[in-house]
Amino acid sequence: MNEPTLGFIPEPITVSLERILPSKKAPEGIQGSPKFKQIIASIEAVGLIEPLTVSRADKTVGHHILLDGHIRLMALQKLGFSDSPCLVATDDESYTYNNRINRISTIQEHLMIRRAVARGVTTEKLAIALNVDISHIHKKVNLLEGVCAEAAELLKDQHFSPNIGAVLRKMKPTRQIECVELMLATNNITVVYAQALVAATPPQMLVGESKPRKVAGVTAEQMAKMEKEMGNVHEQFKLAEQSYGNDVLNLVLVKGYLAKLLDNRAVVRFLSQRSPDVLAEFENIAQTVSLEK
Repeated sequence: MNEPTLGFIPEPITVSLERILPSKKAPEGIQGSPKFKQIIASIEAVGLIEPLTVSRADKTVGHHILLDGHIRLMALQKLGFSDSPCLVATDDESYTYNNRINRISTIQEHLMIRRAVARGVTTEKLAIALNVDISHIHKKVNLLEGVCAEAAELLKDQHFSPNIGAVLRKMKPTRQIECVELMLATNNITVVYAQALVAATPPQMLVGESKPRKVAGVTAEQMAKMEKEMGNVHEQFKLAEQSYGNDVLNLVLVKGYLAKLLDNRAVVRFLSQRSPDVLAEFENIAQTVSLEK
C-alpha cells in the first residue's frame, strides 16, 4: 500500500523575508486591528509560534510564494526580522493548502499553553503575548483538569469557551461523556447549555454534591421533566448514530440509481404522464448535491 503524500515538508526551513512574495493584498487598516497587535505582542514575547507556509522556491530566482501567514509576515517585517521559519508546501495551489489545514482548536491551544508553561514561560508573559487577561490564561491552562479523557477526545477538534471545563468537572466521567455527546449532536457547545445539562443531572452523577444545584425559576417538577427529556434525547442520539452510516450509504445508492433511471427517456415520459409528482420528487433527489442539507 502506498503511503499518503504529505501536503508540506514536515521540517520547517529558514527563509529570508526578501525571498517571500505575498499571494494576496492585505486588507486595508489591518495594521491597526486588534488581531495584528496581538500577533505583534505574541512574537515579541515568545517568538513566532506558527511558521509561515510557502511554495517551493522558484528555480529561476529562488523566490517563494506565501500561501498562509500574510499577517504574520507583515508583523515580522514591522518588527525588523530578516528571516522566518517556513513550512514548504508540496502543492503549489494556495487554495488546496488553506482548505486542508484546520485552525487550532481550543484543546490544541490548551496543550500549547501548557507546553509553554512547562518550558518556563510565565503566565504573565503569555497573557501579554496573546493580549488577553491573565485569568483567561489560567482557565486555558486548567481547561481539562477534572475532565475525563473520553470527553476531552470528543472535544479535541472543537472551538468552545474555556469555562466549559469548569462546568464539565462538576459531573462524573460517564455523565461528562453523555453531555458532550449531546452538545455535539445539537451543535451547541456553550456554557449556558452545559449548565442546563448539569442542572438536569441526577445527584448520583454529580461530583461532591448530594443534589443538583437549583436553577432560579425552575421547579422540581420541571427539573425532573428536563432530566427525562435529556435522557430521551441521548437515547435517540445513540440510535441515530448506530444507523447513520447505513442510512447515508442507502441514500447514496438510491440517488445514483434514480439518476440513471431518469436518463431513460421512456421512464421519464411514463412518469410525467402518470405520476408527475413522483417524477418531481425523483428529480429533486437525483439533483441533491449534499446529503447534509
